[in-house]
Amino acid sequence: MAHPNSPRERLLFNDDWRFHRGDAPDGGSALDYDALKPWILATGCELISAGLPKPPRPPGHPGEQVSFVRPDFDDSGFRQLALPHDFGVEGEFSQELPGETGKLPWQGVAWYRKRFTIPKDDAGRQLELELEGAMAYSTIWLNGKLLGGWPYGYTTFRVDLTPHLLFGAENVLAIRLNNPPESSRWYPGSGIYRDVWLLKRHSTSIEPWGVFVSTPKVSDAEALVNLDIAVQTFEESRSDLTLDSEIFELDRTGTRSAKPVASSSTTKFDLDPPRAYQTLRSQVATIQRPKRWDLDSPHRYLAVTTLRRAGEVLDVVETPFGVRTAGFVANDGFHLNGRRVPLQGVCMHHDQGALGSAVHRRALERQLRILREMGTNAIRTSHNPPAPELLELCDQMGFLVMDEAFDCWRRGKKTPQGAPEKADSGVYFDYARVFDDWYERDLRALIRRDRNHPCVVIWSIGNEVIEQWYSDGWQLGQRLAGIVREEDRTRPITSALNGDIAAYRGFQTVLDAIGFNYKPHAYAELKAHTPQHEVYGAETSSTVSTRGEYFFPVEPDNKLHGRVNFQVSSYDLSTANWAHPPDVEFRGLDQSPYAAGEFVWTGFDYLGEPTPYNSDSTNLLNFSDEKEREQQARELERLGKIKVPSRSSYFGIIDLAGFPKDRFYIYQARWRPELKMAHILPHWDFPERVGQITPVQVYSAADEAELFLNGRSLGKKQRGPLEYRFRWDDVRYEPGELRVQTYKQGKPWAEATRRTTGGAARLTLEADREKLHADGRDLSFLTLRVSDSAGLTDPNAAHRVRVSVDGPGDLLAMDNGDPTDLTPFFARERAAFHGLLLAIVRTRRGETGQVVVRAESSGLQGAQHTLEVR
Repeated sequence: MAHPNSPRERLLFNDDWRFHRGDAPDGGSALDYDALKPWILATGCELISAGLPKPPRPPGHPGEQVSFVRPDFDDSGFRQLALPHDFGVEGEFSQELPGETGKLPWQGVAWYRKRFTIPKDDAGRQLELELEGAMAYSTIWLNGKLLGGWPYGYTTFRVDLTPHLLFGAENVLAIRLNNPPESSRWYPGSGIYRDVWLLKRHSTSIEPWGVFVSTPKVSDAEALVNLDIAVQTFEESRSDLTLDSEIFELDRTGTRSAKPVASSSTTKFDLDPPRAYQTLRSQVATIQRPKRWDLDSPHRYLAVTTLRRAGEVLDVVETPFGVRTAGFVANDGFHLNGRRVPLQGVCMHHDQGALGSAVHRRALERQLRILREMGTNAIRTSHNPPAPELLELCDQMGFLVMDEAFDCWRRGKKTPQGAPEKADSGVYFDYARVFDDWYERDLRALIRRDRNHPCVVIWSIGNEVIEQWYSDGWQLGQRLAGIVREEDRTRPITSALNGDIAAYRGFQTVLDAIGFNYKPHAYAELKAHTPQHEVYGAETSSTVSTRGEYFFPVEPDNKLHGRVNFQVSSYDLSTANWAHPPDVEFRGLDQSPYAAGEFVWTGFDYLGEPTPYNSDSTNLLNFSDEKEREQQARELERLGKIKVPSRSSYFGIIDLAGFPKDRFYIYQARWRPELKMAHILPHWDFPERVGQITPVQVYSAADEAELFLNGRSLGKKQRGPLEYRFRWDDVRYEPGELRVQTYKQGKPWAEATRRTTGGAARLTLEADREKLHADGRDLSFLTLRVSDSAGLTDPNAAHRVRVSVDGPGDLLAMDNGDPTDLTPFFARERAAFHGLLLAIVRTRRGETGQVVVRAESSGLQGAQHTLEVR
């Protein structure tokens, strides 16, 4: 945030970029990271990692003669666009590309160029470019001069523009990205996929991310606020400076109170040039009767820090923060503000479905609102630093966050083709390739950027890192944990581990809490082995399912049972071979009351990792369509394999389009036990199953339930200890009405109904937001249903639907939640999947009025919906 009277400016720099997919034809490949590594390591890093050893810069300016770098290059043939931008998701799906990373063309080189003018009045100021995320191996030139770069595509970083800027004249930025093949285990996205900012500040000013606010003492009577402030100068003369800080309240809209609620005393100090970096720990303020940041009341404050010299204001920095206590308590899980709060968390990859990895604040907000409806209170940013917008929303909406840094350390997970995974060959294509040079810079950047967010309550230094298995792994873990503690001692440190505790050779000792992955039976073993450590499920369940798909018979232990048409049954019993259904994870937590909770894999489906269909199959799968089965049999005979179309995961509790699967309701029943809710599965439209056994299950927080089929009772069921669903396994299908009445403590609780539909007749459209902002960034998500004449969604409908938009808005993307649908997201026509389809509409900047969305399908009554853009 920037104060209106501050000399500091932070300007969004997303508009008017030029984009080219592919490399410069005259030597672009000579600019790969390995060739430029000495210059990149020596340039620009002091802006993000002051105090780190800086290697000497070699002579010369690499890349000056490459055409795309030169400021006089004619880029009029490049595509004009605004950021954020993910060029991978713009492409078409290809059956030949790996399903592991989404069957999208995200790999390769791309260039971004931008022309801009800086006023002459800015001469003498410090100007920097901040990229919140660029995938990957970015290298940046200004006016033909190399500024620096950053290989890790998830890190927010800055480069110094000042030495090569032309004031009062045109400047040209050129940014080269290279996203190497085999560098990711999931869809990483490509391009400058997060916001870009232009930062202008006084040559003596507070370091960006240089204010760290903590509340070491909190009570109902008062909260002690400590401000650690880093000040930097680029001037040649000594500075005699003063610092003052005031604390204001923030309301839900982010508006600050008229008067401060606390202030610090003035701090006087000297700063010696050049580029001196000094941390001051003398700013203290006390808030009387503080309002806590909490899940239901995410109250925040604003620290306004002013830097002066001889009365002149040099800088004003605004830092939002929250007053709260948070952390693990011995043998009693996780506590927030003095009370135990079970971690009801989900793991989230960073893509946003049909929008790819390009960050859209409204899409993130929608995801969080859907998760909140389920009862989610915590997010794990698996397995990398998140978009800043996600943390801002979690601050405002009241979510806890485990902020995770890395998926691998020195030993990687992506090895050359033909080499065994996790091989200790030293040749890796993922982050391990640059780990030794960059882990400290990346980790410090993460902590400094995110440590003022009250939602961030746990730092994770790694996910299932291979070092956990090695005798010297604890030493590297100790180094990373030490870096975190140097930057922030107010939060616990964890890592997600996937081995048995007996296998760890001291690795666990560097952590404050152990995150177990898929070990619901091992919580007690951990506490017995290392009682000083707290434990929770860092990654749980990995149940797989497809919304609306039900396979028969329903097996009691359904490990990847029912592979039909590359889908997975939604009876919520199918799991990856390392994992467990939700019930088993719930039981493990309930039998270990000291365990802090869980982070389910995953909240939403995501692009890539389509377990169990990660790669082409060498076995003939089950197909409900006999013709499809015969075709696949011929393909298997001809090629020796079946090309699997799956391009997105089946792990999500919510599908890729944002439609809840059945599993949503077993978590809602557990995480919101006060909610009067009952959910029946499956749907009740199986014309081919008349008279056949079609098991029925019900999710509810009730303790008793009675099922009725066409008015006849099929019996009451009681949910016993450590049971989490009601089951009627011998129901014979007949069309009509299926109804459940639930009870809690003998009293009626909730009821639900499933009815056989009358066949598809019409389309309906419903928007999650009716009124939008004309900022060119706002989105409305419209749910399209294929319904019968009575308005019931037809769960078997797969009609092709055409969507058109008129007015000051555009159809950005469509999806249906089908992980095997290879229709491009940008297509204007798509098949409904089990009766549902999603259309995403974006506004245009500066254009107001009515946006009319129309949906049409052959043989069905169409639908129309109007949005207001202001």
